[in-house]
Amino acid sequence: MQRNILFSAAIAGFLAVALGAFGAHALKHSLSDYELDIYKTAVNYHIWHALLLALIAALPAHKLLNWAARLLIIGIVLFSGSLYLLAVSKVSWLGMITPLGGVAFLLAWGLLALVAYQHKA
Repeated sequence: MQRNILFSAAIAGFLAVALGAFGAHALKHSLSDYELDIYKTAVNYHIWHALLLALIAALPAHKLLNWAARLLIIGIVLFSGSLYLLAVSKVSWLGMITPLGGVAFLLAWGLLALVAYQHKA
């Protein structure tokens, strides 16, 4: 088990649950339906990619998986982070950052696929 990646997954998962609860309870009356949808999208991507980080931590150490983990963290910060901020601040230019996080997610999934493809059982 890769301790640093598992620690990152635990922190990411904790934050996803905390931010999801915050959005569901504290923000539901202050955000529009559209802004709540943006916020929910951030939480959804955040939690799924935190879980993928945990999965990677459980796999045998591999250089490409370490890069995938880094890209997942970057993706969570850029994709979900920009959507959280966009929803609560209404600063529209933050939406330009979101695709960079999406690309980081795609690269991470691609690296995971590459490692799986290269693995010999």
